[in-house]
Amino acid sequence: MNYRDCLSYLARIQSLGIKFGLDNVRAVMSELGDPQKDFKTIQVAGSNGKGSVCAMVTRILTSHGIKCGLFTSPHLVDIEERIRIGDDLIHRTEFCRLLEFLKQKIQNLIDRGVLKTPPTYFELMTLLAVLYFKESCVDMAVLEVGMGGRFDATTAVDPVVTAITTISGEHQEYLGESLSQIAFEKAGIIKPGVPVVSGVIDEDPKRVIQKRAEELKAPFFDVFGNNTSFMKKKIRDRFIFDYILNDKAYRYSTCLPGVHQGKNAAIAIGIAEQIHQRCRKLDKEKIIKGIESAEWPGRLEIISRKPLIIMDGAHNIEGAKALREYLDEFTGSVSVLIFAVMKGKKIKEISDILFPKADRVIVTRFRFYRAASPEEILSETLHHKHKITCEPDPVQAFRSALCYAGRTGSILIAGSLYIVGEMKKAVSLNNS
Repeated sequence: MNYRDCLSYLARIQSLGIKFGLDNVRAVMSELGDPQKDFKTIQVAGSNGKGSVCAMVTRILTSHGIKCGLFTSPHLVDIEERIRIGDDLIHRTEFCRLLEFLKQKIQNLIDRGVLKTPPTYFELMTLLAVLYFKESCVDMAVLEVGMGGRFDATTAVDPVVTAITTISGEHQEYLGESLSQIAFEKAGIIKPGVPVVSGVIDEDPKRVIQKRAEELKAPFFDVFGNNTSFMKKKIRDRFIFDYILNDKAYRYSTCLPGVHQGKNAAIAIGIAEQIHQRCRKLDKEKIIKGIESAEWPGRLEIISRKPLIIMDGAHNIEGAKALREYLDEFTGSVSVLIFAVMKGKKIKEISDILFPKADRVIVTRFRFYRAASPEEILSETLHHKHKITCEPDPVQAFRSALCYAGRTGSILIAGSLYIVGEMKKAVSLNNS
């Protein structure tokens, strides 16, 4: 298959939707000789921050000369972004070769009656990543959980460390309405005897995670617990963070802006400490170096200064609050907010956090079957309708925002990583 064929095949698979369970992934991995057993893995779940934490942990490990794979989702522009070794994305030719190989293997398993249905889109990406990491002889791999945890494809691996970053309301139609129910699903990544690092602060979901860890005799490390201290100090346009655990002090700043990224870094330090104790000695200065050099697109990413254009994938209440905190601290109001979001999100609550910070709001949509339409967004945000314009075409939404903001204004793009990806394409198209 060429690249276009691969994308068409994946689009067909994606149209089949979401299916929960680990049977398919485990069956294909077994057929492949269990490639996931050839390297050590770190598995990271959570409602927010897990991509940033994965990027930081990967940079920490590569700073130590460790060949480290990284699997994340979603991608912003190109699907190869999901699979990389260090900073290097999987090459398209390798991606296509491995996908064609997997397609044939899966069809063979279906013909033999081993599989009743093909793996889902996310399961395929997980399998491709694991196979690529094995072939590339990585030492370790960091895997970002997709949704939930208990039935996530990445849970088919046997990690040396697991982590849960935060718990907030998300995917409630799949994970449950309460934070405790969501925490139960995410705690499904915990394995017997394998340490779990938790950045969860709210007591109810934290208790759920801690109880599951105790049931499985998995050491529980509370990143912001009683034996730790987290402090911040603002210096001009950035923060310096001090994180102390068990009398070991870390002082650092982050390339990724926002107080929440300082907290994500503390979670990455917690993971690094567990790796240090379990399987690989790590140096404190290199841990700090990894944190301070880690980059992760689409998270308070500034792509232009004139006009100021900020992109952030805030997609739930917790993410919107973190974005609002950054705006209050550093930028104030913006000229235009381009906003798009998934169906099923708490649109009214998110809009009440973000819309007051914009003089004008353009609601649009991204090209994904679960995207809310501009009309659906408007119906949830009528109390802000005096400043809202509906524009279903994201490219036109971006051009309208540019006209309104001019050279001296500011544009914020938020609501989902999918709209961030669409806007990156729009920026490239506009520049060309």
